[in-house]
Amino acid sequence: MDYDALCEVQLDELRKAGNYRVFAELERKRGAYPHATRFVEDATEQVTVWCSNDYLGMGQHPAVVGAMHEALDAFGAGAGGTRNISGTTHSHVLLERELADLHGKEAALLFTSGYVSNWAALGTLAGRLPGCVVLSDEGNHASMIEGIRHSRAERQIFRHNSPEDLDRRLSALDPARPKLVAFESVYSMDGDIAPIAELCDVADKHGAMTYLDEVHGVGLYGPRGGGVAEREGIMHRLTVIEGTLGKAFGVVGGYIAASASICDFVRSFASGFIFTTALPPAVAAGALASIRHLKASGVERARHQERVAKVRRRLEAVGIPMMDNDSHIIPVMVGSAHHAKLISDRLLAEHGIYVQPINYPTVAKGTERLRITPSPVHSDDDVDRLVRALSDIWSECALARRAMAA
Repeated sequence: MDYDALCEVQLDELRKAGNYRVFAELERKRGAYPHATRFVEDATEQVTVWCSNDYLGMGQHPAVVGAMHEALDAFGAGAGGTRNISGTTHSHVLLERELADLHGKEAALLFTSGYVSNWAALGTLAGRLPGCVVLSDEGNHASMIEGIRHSRAERQIFRHNSPEDLDRRLSALDPARPKLVAFESVYSMDGDIAPIAELCDVADKHGAMTYLDEVHGVGLYGPRGGGVAEREGIMHRLTVIEGTLGKAFGVVGGYIAASASICDFVRSFASGFIFTTALPPAVAAGALASIRHLKASGVERARHQERVAKVRRRLEAVGIPMMDNDSHIIPVMVGSAHHAKLISDRLLAEHGIYVQPINYPTVAKGTERLRITPSPVHSDDDVDRLVRALSDIWSECALARRAMAA
């Protein structure tokens, strides 16, 4: 049996469909981000990154880098094991306290990534609460879907951002059964924001727990960076808030914040927590410094929102079609996997602009796009070059435009 050949058949299908992923080999430069060095065979070239989830540039912030240097020098490289054997350090404890405070909860629990925190927490809560039914928004991230699937609990998918459909589904369930409603605050591909308060109203009406994924909200929204729920003053209404350290906070890792009992429950039963090595103390120290800085400083958030608004205005002025939303994510709608990859390749090769194409299965076929994420460290010149290059390539590809702004 030629197993390599079996693999290549399916890889060829991806290539023919335009969905094969090619990684850009980049080297970020502290102090120069969003500019980076791209490695192409034996040569290098300079590029500007427009698709990073390091939304605020905190991955290069002096407070974060300094804290990581200090922790590395003081504690060494690794945690030494799983949290329950030898990997719980003072840095982890301090970070969990800071995260609990950020979200107004009794406790928090760290994981190695946001994907793992969703997979482990949802899988454990839904799987071990007797007879639990999960109500999951149809737009939820793959990590949430996998966690719910792993739980083997009964699950229902409610229409995206629809309190009405959620209410209809919950009304048909036995009031005595445990119920968990899982949804996101900011959806990463369309950039739309959930009606959190309305979903909580429905969940409260039916005695259901609420599980909010804030990975694309933490650091970016709210007076202290607690996310969309903090901005709207409703963090106390969520049973569990899940977040990441790998996006706006600029490092890596995931977490949940909830009551002490729920965090202890997940800590005690989640295999994704119990059996994996803890985050390095230096990473925890960097995350702690990032969270503390963004709790006190609104400068980065204000500049970020200004940059997002500017890019939107400029793209609208030249008729580039975008998906409308109220978040920081700018989906430029292409509608073809072939054209999305072509535009991405030409931006990189001809203009030194890096924006990854987003194709199926991440988004539905026919909704292929470029996902642009402005940051506070993108300059006016960066914006000018992006808009000019994208507009030129759009014309050369003869793609439809929106009506030009006056």
